[in-house]
Amino acid sequence: MKFRASIDIMPLPALLDPQGKAVSSNMKNIGLSSIDNVRIGKHITLEVEAGSQSEAEEQVKTACEKLLANQIMEQFEFRVEAVEAVA
Repeated sequence: MKFRASIDIMPLPALLDPQGKAVSSNMKNIGLSSIDNVRIGKHITLEVEAGSQSEAEEQVKTACEKLLANQIMEQFEFRVEAVEAVA
């Protein structure tokens, strides 16, 4: 069975986010002073072949822990959905 994962990786809340800070401080320059505390992260999608939803979730979790996210500085969350077969 094929599954699609949608992964969000963000800097840990306690860490400085230089990109987010730069964007936040420039919001007022474009007339959006009501927007602040911007945090910038990564969004990753991938497909995985697995026998079950739980097996697919375990593979995605392993990929995040071992390769996609730096757990010293980042946190991740993901969703896994079955991909409908097209006839």
